[in-house]
Amino acid sequence: MRITRDMLLKIARDTVAQRTRADRSLVGIFLHGSLLEDEFLLGGTADIDLFIIHLDTVTQPREIVHLTDEVHLDIAHYSAASFRQTRALRVDPWLGPTLKDCRALYDPQHLVDFTQASVRGQFERSDFIFERTRRQIERARQIWQNFHEHPLEPGPAEVRLYLKALENAANAVAELSGPPLTERRFLQRYAGKGAAAGQPGLALGLAGLLGAGIVQAEEVRDFLPAWEEAYRSLPPDGAPIRLHPARLSYYRRGIESLLDSDQPQASLWPLLRTWTLAVEAMPDNQAARQAWQSGLLALGLAGPAFMERIDGLDAYLDLVEETIERWARANGAYS
Repeated sequence: MRITRDMLLKIARDTVAQRTRADRSLVGIFLHGSLLEDEFLLGGTADIDLFIIHLDTVTQPREIVHLTDEVHLDIAHYSAASFRQTRALRVDPWLGPTLKDCRALYDPQHLVDFTQASVRGQFERSDFIFERTRRQIERARQIWQNFHEHPLEPGPAEVRLYLKALENAANAVAELSGPPLTERRFLQRYAGKGAAAGQPGLALGLAGLLGAGIVQAEEVRDFLPAWEEAYRSLPPDGAPIRLHPARLSYYRRGIESLLDSDQPQASLWPLLRTWTLAVEAMPDNQAARQAWQSGLLALGLAGPAFMERIDGLDAYLDLVEETIERWARANGAYS
C-alpha cells in the first residue's frame, strides 16, 4: 500500500469527525508530530499523532489504535485544565514545543488557538529556551547522581533510567535550536542539533555511550530476532502502551531502515529503548532477559562495564552543561 501525506491527513480528519460525534465533551483536537514534517515515513511506516483535549478529567492518558501494519493512531488525552497556565507551558520541555508547532483540527471554542498563540508569543525568548533545556539536563543529572550514590548491578530498570538520562541530555541540546527529538530518528537527527549548538562531537559521544563504537551494523541486526521475540511475548494486559502490538511493525521497519542507511548506528536508540522496556515488563521471562543481557554485554551496557558507562555519562553531562551555559551567556539568559 502506498502511503501518502494526503491519505494520512484524511484519516486524521475522519478520526476527528468520528470522535466529536461520539463525545460532545471534547474541547479540541490537534495534530502534531512527524506528519507535520517533510520526512513522515520511516521504513514505509508512520504514526498519526493526535492530542485530544477533554472538558473533564482524563482517565486514559494515551491510546494506540491499529489501522494497518504500516499506520496507527497515537492519541494523547489531556484535560482542558492542563492548558490554563500558558507561561508554564512555554517552559515545559515537551508540551510547550508540541503546542507551538501543532495544527488544530477541531477547536470550536478556540482554546487551542488561544493557547497556541500565547505559547508562541514569547516561546523563542532566550530565558524560556534556557529554562526548557535546564529542566532536561537537571533530570539527567539527577539520574546520574542516583547511580553514583547507589551503584547497582544493572537490570532492565537501571538500563531504562540510563537511557532516560541520555534522552534528557540530548534533548537539552536539541531544544536550544528547536523541538525535542522523536524516538525513531533520535540519533539520526542529533548530529545536526549538536552542530547547531557548536558541539558537533556530541552526537558521536552519545553514540559511544550506547556502545555504537564496539559493534558493527550486522551485529546489531543479529539482535533483532531476540528483540522481536521479547516484543511479541509481552502479556496483553501488562505491556507498556509504547509497546502496543500495533507498533511492532512501526519499530521493526524503522530499525531495519536505519540499519540500511548511511547511519546504521542510529538504529541502536529505538532498538535498545523498546527492548529494555519489553524485558522490564516481563520479569519472569528468563529466556528473554538472557538474550537482552547478552546483547547489552556486547554493547558494554551490562556487567562491570556498566559503571564505566556511568562515569562516561558524568563526563558527557559536564559537556552538555557547559554547552548550555555557554549558549545562555551568549544569549543573555545566564549570569
